[in-house]
Amino acid sequence: MAVNLVNVENVSKVYGTRALLDGVSLGVSEGDRVGVVGRNGDGKTTLIRMLAKAEEADSGRVTHAGGLRLGVLTQHDSLDPAATVRHEVIGDLADHEWAGNAKIRDVLTGLFGGLDLPGFPKGLDTVIGPLSGGERRRIALAKLLIEDQDLLVLDEPTNHLDVEGIAWLAGHLRERRSALVCVTHDRWFLDQVCTRMWDVQRGTVYEYEGGYSDYVFARAERERIAATEETKRQNLVRKELAWLRRGAPARTSKPRFRVEAANELIQDVPPPRDRSELMKFASSRLGKTVFDLEDVTVQAGPKVLLQHVTWQLGPGDRIGLVGVNGAGKTSLLRALEQAARTQGETQPAAGRIAVGRTVKLAYLSQEVAELDPTWRVLEAVQQVRERVDLGKGREMTAGQLCETFGFGKEKQWTPVGDLSGGERRRLQLLRLLMDEPNVLFLDEPTNDLDIETLTQLEDLLDGWPGSMIVISHDRFFIERTTDTVRALLGDGALRMLPRGIDEYLERRHRMEQQAATASAAAPAPAAGQSAAPEKSAAELRAAKKELQKIERQLDRVSDKEKALHTRIAEHATDFAKVAELDAELRDLAGEREELELRWLELAEDA
Repeated sequence: MAVNLVNVENVSKVYGTRALLDGVSLGVSEGDRVGVVGRNGDGKTTLIRMLAKAEEADSGRVTHAGGLRLGVLTQHDSLDPAATVRHEVIGDLADHEWAGNAKIRDVLTGLFGGLDLPGFPKGLDTVIGPLSGGERRRIALAKLLIEDQDLLVLDEPTNHLDVEGIAWLAGHLRERRSALVCVTHDRWFLDQVCTRMWDVQRGTVYEYEGGYSDYVFARAERERIAATEETKRQNLVRKELAWLRRGAPARTSKPRFRVEAANELIQDVPPPRDRSELMKFASSRLGKTVFDLEDVTVQAGPKVLLQHVTWQLGPGDRIGLVGVNGAGKTSLLRALEQAARTQGETQPAAGRIAVGRTVKLAYLSQEVAELDPTWRVLEAVQQVRERVDLGKGREMTAGQLCETFGFGKEKQWTPVGDLSGGERRRLQLLRLLMDEPNVLFLDEPTNDLDIETLTQLEDLLDGWPGSMIVISHDRFFIERTTDTVRALLGDGALRMLPRGIDEYLERRHRMEQQAATASAAAPAPAAGQSAAPEKSAAELRAAKKELQKIERQLDRVSDKEKALHTRIAEHATDFAKVAELDAELRDLAGEREELELRWLELAEDA
């Protein structure tokens, strides 16, 4: 029988006139891995602070098991700015002691990319004071994970980690014996790590078995059974459940929800978006050209980030852009944005970017734009426009869009200066969409947004008819809102990934293995000899053209497969017809596999 580590009994907490928690009773036992979700401001952080006894309850009590070893990651670290990374993370251990410890090596490699901490000016001997908030947070997380605990309490552990870092952290936490309570808005991470969910809503905490996918199903079923006062939210949850059920079969590690009940619940829910219809609408708004890049080189100061990139962003394309930090994702968006803002007059270091004449670009950067703090929320939105056309016949007033983004009627009269960081981020997104752009660049749009707001944003983007590039470390958001994934792998190229982020992680792993093998050392070539025959410029151009042709063919195959899946569903009771369509589907799968293999061969050389 699992030992009980923490008991929360009838706990209440009031701020001003608002009850954040009202008579909440919960428990955490050995082996539990609990994900905590809920809207910003509903009490998630307050709950875990009381769980860790970092904050007192107004009533009720929190008890810990005797001798409990507790590790807590807060959103604000307590690192000594005068200390070095070595002192904070490894302490007084000699080099041979910590280097011989498999756990320490794993944590340093997983969070920092290597034992020598590449990216830190003096490696382990770097002084903490001048480091960025993201770097400090990784140091605090490393310090915590190296220690042994019975219970880990983590507040937004995936913040400031890239896709690889998040994947590593998920695997690390699954293998640890410690119990876990974790607040995060990263839904992929919740599915990979958690076996229970706590949903904090209006003073109450609802408990669910399983990860995020199971929580979505159980919550949809609970709200279906409940009164229909929240019809709009129910429909959103059912829509997300439909996407989870129809998406990649390996999306969750061990789904626990009942498949038959889930299928019954979503049988009348259409796919999240009609891709062909949106493409037609986008073409009518944008024409044939959006952005055409020809042999483009992008630099940040003297550093070359991208070289000889030839690529086309077409009308209705929805691209997820992933890559290691510093590979040039944001620099690429800025180069495109500058070309659009100056109608093609501002060009990159080399090559040319052609911009469509009808392009109206909205760019959500990582920095939150400052607004007049005396403006009210509704006023800040109405400054842009009173009404907005969201495509496919959907029109909203400024007030209605505010409500969609979590600004209720009372909140709409709050001064901008009184908003939290997450609320300002929401307002920034809102103002962008209100300007009716036909091209969207979203650079880390999920920062500071809770899961419910992310779901609302995804719903809006489903029907948004335009071209879109999304940079995000939130794997779930990229898979949910985009159709294709491209990667910057740090070698100066922009590559298409037919299998998405799974393929990105595999390729990064291969690159790291090849780099390790190469550094282990082949002898230097003799004088006058080149290490390997280099391809001519003409051969490289030909390879890139064939890559682009294959990418267009893969898109067409994907569209045909979706159409066949729809027809199979329509003829589900006609077994002869289903068999015929299934044979076509297998032929297409074979064609796709051949194209992907050829694409991979060319990508290695291009």
